[in-house]
Amino acid sequence: MGSPPDPRRLLQLLEAGDLDGAIDAGLMDHPARGDDPADAPLLAAQRRLREAWAARDRHRARNARLARIAAEREARRAPAHAPAGAPALPPAAAAALARARARAAGRSS
Repeated sequence: MGSPPDPRRLLQLLEAGDLDGAIDAGLMDHPARGDDPADAPLLAAQRRLREAWAARDRHRARNARLARIAAEREARRAPAHAPAGAPALPPAAAAALARARARAAGRSS
């Protein structure tokens, strides 16, 4: 494992507004201590990042849950599978059509 992140460099990056640079430089790996006033900005940045990442994870989980619910709803609404090329008919209509076809077949013979 490499050397620990330089807290002075991390502070410089945060003060410059370069959060991505601070993350790349090891912000989240820095063992910031609550009893060291110099670490207060690093601790605050780490806390904000953890909260933002947790919110992002909750958002992603919510979107996945909503997509699953929508797919289940759509599956319930889909009609029963019919033979290829034939539209699905309600049972009563299918029975009436079968009777009509049988009558028509009996007349043409």
